[in-house]
Parts: sequence; C-alpha cells; structure tokens
Amino acid sequence: MPLDSGVLPDDDPAQELKAQYGHLTGLDFLDAMINDAFPGRIAVSSSFGTESAVLLHQVAQVAPATPVLFLDTGMLFAQTIQYEKKLRTQLGLTDVRVIRPDPDYIKSYDPDGTLHKRDTDSCCHMRKVLPMEHALQPFDAWITGRKRIHGGLRATLSMIEHDGKHYKINPMVDWTPEQIKAAFTGHGLPRHPLEVMGYTSVGCYPCTGLPEAGTDSRSGRWAGQDKTECGIHKAPWAGEGI
Repeated sequence: MPLDSGVLPDDDPAQELKAQYGHLTGLDFLDAMINDAFPGRIAVSSSFGTESAVLLHQVAQVAPATPVLFLDTGMLFAQTIQYEKKLRTQLGLTDVRVIRPDPDYIKSYDPDGTLHKRDTDSCCHMRKVLPMEHALQPFDAWITGRKRIHGGLRATLSMIEHDGKHYKINPMVDWTPEQIKAAFTGHGLPRHPLEVMGYTSVGCYPCTGLPEAGTDSRSGRWAGQDKTECGIHKAPWAGEGI
C-alpha cells in the first residue's frame, strides 16, 4: 500500500520524502530510508516488546548494522531484558545500543523508585524522554514500530513524519494484527515471554497491566490512568510539550 498522501502544510519537511519515496512499500521502502535517504544518519527505536520482532527482522534483512536504540529504564520486566538478548542474537543485529537514564537524575529525583506513583509523566520524562533525546542527537531520522491499530494518538499516523527536529519513519503504520501474526509464524520469530501470560503490550513493570477485554492492544499500558504515551513522541525537543 503506497504512502498515505494526507493533507500536509506546504512547509512540512515530510512532503518531499513522501513525493520521492511514496511509491515504495515493504522492504523496498525500508531499504530506501536506511540506505538512500539517510545513510549513516538513521536509527531504530525499539522497546523489544510484543510486536518488536517483526520490524527488527525487517531491519536485519535490509541492514543489520543499523543502530537500534533500546531504552532500559531500570524498571523493565526481566523477560524484556532476556528477549532483547535473544532477538539481538537470533536476528544478527550488530549495533544494539542500550540507553539508560542519567543515574544522577535518578538519585536526585527518584531515589526510592516511587516517582511513578506520584507523577507518572515526570517519571517517563526522566527515564525515557531525556535519554532518547540524547541518544537521537547524532541522527537525522529514526524508525519506529508505531501502528494505527494501537489507537489513541496513533490512529492517524503517517508513514513519514517530521517532529520538528527529526524525521520519523513508521514503516508498519498500516499493518493489521493478522499481518503481524503471519510475520511471526512465517519467519519463525520468537514471541515475548510475557505474551503467554496475556500481555499484549509491555512497558515498565510498575505501569503495565493486562489489557481489558474488547480494548486495543495498548490498553494495559499505564493501566487505570488517563495516559497512553510515555512522551517521547510529544517531547519538547519534538516541538511539543508532554
């Protein structure tokens, strides 16, 4: 399916890329982004969550040395850490960069690890947004696994965006659950260990619960709170506030 045309402002930097690469799909699109549009200047962000293996498998097919930015917040499930190591080895990813929050910030603002109970947004900002901002500094673009089926703010995503500082490439934006399942089966990709327990989206363990019946796959994230995003995709350095 070609890139959505979407009505964009005339000065939107994504317009030019869409015009140049909008006819491409699948691995051809990903290859163009990594090797043509942004050679040496693009990274992949991955949570190594329940759907991550599909995108990482595609990246490994195109360019396994592409930098993969993995945020270890210090509050991830042990199963996610294990899964990252397994996928890294199985897919042959050669440049997985484990990104961690500043230990001085943790010591100053969350010494007892309870900030998430008092101020979830500040916890995410310190443990996710700020480390990602630093990790993205060498790059002009980054690839994400966001999809419209996630709902919320993601329901109207485009395949190419510009956040005010970086291009964001979303190659799986229009994928369906059926396509994701078929990719896991067809390529023999391992599932996240927590899926057998019913988790459909996995983040930090204090703020991740099981999804409610009839809700989208990310409904277990920040369960019971009016929050659907950590803030990375609405960060101050992306031109918006959290």
